[in-house]
This record gives sequence, structure tokens and C-alpha cells, in this order.
Amino acid sequence: MKRVYIKGTGAVSPAGWNASKLREAVMKGEPLPITASPRPGTERTFQSRCVPVEKPIPAGLQHARLRRTSAISSYAVSAALEALGDDLAAVRNGTFRLGVVSCVLAGCIQFTRRFYEEALSNPATASPLIFPETVFNAPASHLAAILSSTAINYTIVGDPGAFLQGLALGAQWIAEGKVDACIIIGAEEFDWLTAEALGRFSRDTITSEGSGAIYLSGENTGVELTAITDSYLFTDHESRARAIRQMSIALKDTSPAVILCDSLSGVKKSDAMETAAWSDWPGPRLSPKKIFGESLMAGAAWQCVLAAEQLRHSPARAAWVSFAGTHQQAIGACFTRTN
Repeated sequence: MKRVYIKGTGAVSPAGWNASKLREAVMKGEPLPITASPRPGTERTFQSRCVPVEKPIPAGLQHARLRRTSAISSYAVSAALEALGDDLAAVRNGTFRLGVVSCVLAGCIQFTRRFYEEALSNPATASPLIFPETVFNAPASHLAAILSSTAINYTIVGDPGAFLQGLALGAQWIAEGKVDACIIIGAEEFDWLTAEALGRFSRDTITSEGSGAIYLSGENTGVELTAITDSYLFTDHESRARAIRQMSIALKDTSPAVILCDSLSGVKKSDAMETAAWSDWPGPRLSPKKIFGESLMAGAAWQCVLAAEQLRHSPARAAWVSFAGTHQQAIGACFTRTN
């Protein structure tokens, strides 16, 4: 991998609307309060941790493009603008080409549910205006419009490990000269439909929402994306447990590490295989899902944001990120401090 560095990070989480609040909540180590979210038409509720309402609305979210969008687009745009920081003006005036990679799993589930509810209730009155907000690439499209960016723009749909594939893709674009820099975003929004689906696998799952963004550049900023492992797929011939073990072994070969940022959620059944793979880990570890809950692609992005931020705020030399995946792959990444 050609040298690629982390120039900026951004996040929206149940802790608040920036990466600092995300890191503070994880370092405090106390799970955030749980809210009981209702399932319409029943007395049933779901355990959730949702993003708090920000008042007044952040300046970057007052754009007309976001007036009628789903929450996921607001989360993605907010994290991206935070990560871009002072480079935002240069992107808007066309000084350099910014690639965009948006990663989602459930995606724009709120408007998708609403669209089908209206269509099934009364097709004659169902609003076609809702449909554009149901597609997976809606957040990336809104971000490009707000940035006035015409550079390459992709959306990757997959399990949370796809966020690391997005990082690899962004690094490749920079190496090939297709872009001058690239921002990779992972975002999800809460909906009772997602919570119910996750509950089919474990009733102890606490559903959350938010976004995370990593801004990649060829400029040495002090934190480097050193390596991304192969994707170890879950197949008929490759069990999830073995794939996670292979990922952990590959990650241990990348560099000496001080911090492990894992994807443990605090749910014993779903954590068992990753716990076993890292049973010999002697150092400190960060587990953002234990603090915020299961946020699918956003949770994967939070792991990378935390890894990068910890290298900036501690004497640690390196940080490993371990993704055990939900149904597709195990994959890992290594970030190192260069100064």
C-alpha cells in the first residue's frame, strides 16, 4: 500500500455530533442510557440509543438539499464536513479532487419503510417524492451536491467490514492519481424495522445509529493507514470462527500494536468468536459497541475514527482495528503513528 494518511476524522453518535464526544464517551467506559423505542401498532418496544437532537441545527446541515432527507444523510454529511475541516473551501472551489466512498448496510431504511407503507396502504396516493430517498446512494449524492464535487463517488453496500474495503478503495484512488484525497463514510439510521431484524438474532441487541468519516490524504499528518488485511469470507467451507482467527493472525503480522479496537458489542453469543480469537491479547482495548450499541456500518466507522484519534491523543505507536463482521467477512486494519 502506498503511504496514505488520516488527515481528518468526523463522527455522529448517541454521544453527540462530533468525534471528540465519541472518543470521550468510549474513554469514560460507561454504556450510554437506553431508550425504549416503540414498534408502531403494538405495545412492544426496542432497546435503542439514538443520536440526540442538536439545537440549533449545525450550520453545515442547513443546506436546502437536506431539508427533506432521511436522518442517515444528515449524519453522513455532518461527519464528512467535520473530517474535511479547513479543506472544505478548497473542495467547493474546485482546487482539488475529492473522492467520496459511502458505506452502508441497512441504508435509508426510514424512507424505504415509509414508501412501502404508503404504496401498500393506497397506491393511488403514495408519494413518488419519497422514492429518491430510499436508494442506497442517497447520502453520497447529497454530500457531493453540498460540496459541489464532480469527482468519483461510490457507494458500497455490505456488512460492516465493507468500511475497510472502502478505505482500501480510497487509498487505491489516491495511489492511482484518480483523486487528490478521499473521504470514506459509514452511516446508518435507527428504525424499528432494523431493530426488529437484529432482534431475530439476539434479543439483547441494542440498536443505535450515527456515522463516522475518515479523510485520507497523501500528506503526512502523523497517523498512517499502514495495512488492511484480506477479507476472510464466511462460506460453506470457511466458518465464521475460522475466518475471524485468520484475520487476527494476519493483523498481528502488520506491526507492533498497543491498542486494539474491536467490534465486541457486549452480547455474549455474538461476541464469542471474536473474544476467542483475541483471548491472548494483553494490552488495552476499545469496544465502542459496548458503549453505543449495534450501529452496523456506522459502528465500523467509529472503530476506525477511535483508532486514529487515540494515536493523536496518546503515546501509543499503533492501533489495530478488528472487524468480526455480521454475515459476510472478517477483516482488519492497522494504523500507526509516524511522528
